[in-house]
Amino acid sequence: MDPGRGPRGAAAAAEIKDGRENQISYLKISKLALAFAIIHSKPPGKSSKEYIEYLAKTVSEQDFGWKWKVEVLEAEVLRLRQELLLNRISPRFCLENRKQDTSAEALLGRESINPTSYSSQLEDSGCDVCNDSAFDSLGIASDFHQSEHNVNTSKHWLERVPPLNFCRSSKEQSLTAPVQFLQRLLEIRKLSEGGILQADFSELENDSFTIWNSVSQLLDGLTVFYKSPKFPAPSFLTEGVSVLISLITDTKLSNHVLKKCFKKMEEFKKNLIQIILRNRSVNRFQALHSVSQTLGLLGRNNILRNSLISLLLLEVRQFAEQLLQAHQVQSVYDITQYENIFLLCMILEQLLQNETQESNISSSNYGGEEKIKFLKNLDQIILHLSDEFPLFSLYLWRIVALSHQQAL
Repeated sequence: MDPGRGPRGAAAAAEIKDGRENQISYLKISKLALAFAIIHSKPPGKSSKEYIEYLAKTVSEQDFGWKWKVEVLEAEVLRLRQELLLNRISPRFCLENRKQDTSAEALLGRESINPTSYSSQLEDSGCDVCNDSAFDSLGIASDFHQSEHNVNTSKHWLERVPPLNFCRSSKEQSLTAPVQFLQRLLEIRKLSEGGILQADFSELENDSFTIWNSVSQLLDGLTVFYKSPKFPAPSFLTEGVSVLISLITDTKLSNHVLKKCFKKMEEFKKNLIQIILRNRSVNRFQALHSVSQTLGLLGRNNILRNSLISLLLLEVRQFAEQLLQAHQVQSVYDITQYENIFLLCMILEQLLQNETQESNISSSNYGGEEKIKFLKNLDQIILHLSDEFPLFSLYLWRIVALSHQQAL
C-alpha cells in the first residue's frame, strides 16, 4: 500500500495544506495592518498615495546609504590588505615609501601640478613590448621604450610611488585604486631585479584574494570605460592598460596573476570582443580601435593569446555562417556587425602570424582542434560569399592560410 495514500499520509498532506493557508492568511492580515498603520500615521495635508511614495523613497535612500557605507568599508579593507601584502613581499620598500609620503593635501597638490606623474612611474617596465604602434596611439609608449636605467637611478623610483588613496570619484577610483597597488607591485619587481630591494614574491601565493580582487577591479574598470569611451582617453585609462600589459608580460608576476585570475581574464576578453561586435555608434571606430589594440596587447602573453585565438576563431566562423545563411535566403544581414567583424579579423590575423613565428622556435601547437573546427567546410562558405562579400572573403582566406600552417 502506498504510504502517501494511507491515513497518516492524508493527515500529513492536510497539515501541510493548512499550514500554507495559515501563511497566506497571516500575510494578508499583515499587509492589511500595515495599510491601516500608514493611513493612521499619515500627516495632514498629504494623501495616502503621496505618503506611501514618501515612505518608499525614504526606505530606498536608507538602503542606498547602507550600501555606500558597506562599499567604503570594503574598499578600506582591501586597501589595508594591499598594504599588508606589499609589506610582506618587501618590508623595506614600504618603509622607504612611508618616509617619502607627505600629507594627503600635499600629495594631491603635487598630482594636480604634474598630472603625468603616474605614467612616468613605469619608465621601464622591463617587459619585451617595444616597437608596437599600438602603444603610441594609447599614449603609453614612453613607459616601455625607455632605455635600461642604472642602479643609482632606480633608487629614486621610491620617491615617485603614489600612496594608496581613495580621494577620487567612484568611477575613476574603479581604475586608480587597483592601478596604484599594481604599480607598486611592479616597482618592487623592478627594484628587486636591479638588486636594490630584497623581495619575496612567493607571498603572492598566500593571499589570492587581494591579487584577484585588485586585478578584477582593474578589468571591470577598463570594461566600463570601453563601453562608454571618452576622447581624448583619460590618463588613468591608459595607465590601467599599461599596468595590465606589464603585469601579464612580466616573467615573475604573470604566472601568479594568471593562476588566480585566468577566468576573470577570459571574461574580460569576451567582454571586449562583444563590445567590438555590438557597438552601433556612428563615430565608433576610434573607440573600437583602442579596444582592438588592447586585445592585441593581451595576445603578448602566450597563454592568453592561445585562448584569445580560440575565441576569435569561434566568433568569425559563426559570423561567416550567419552571413552565408542570410545571403542564401536573400534576407537582411547586420551591416554594423559586418563592419565591426573586420577588426576581429585583423586581430586574429596578427595573433596567428605571431604564433606562426614563435612556432618556428617552439614545437607547441596549442589550439589545433579549434583551428580544425574553424577550417571545416570553410572553403565552401568562402566560395559562396566571394562574389557578394569579396573583402570579407579575402580576410577569411588569409586566416585560413595561417591556420593551415599550424593545424596540419
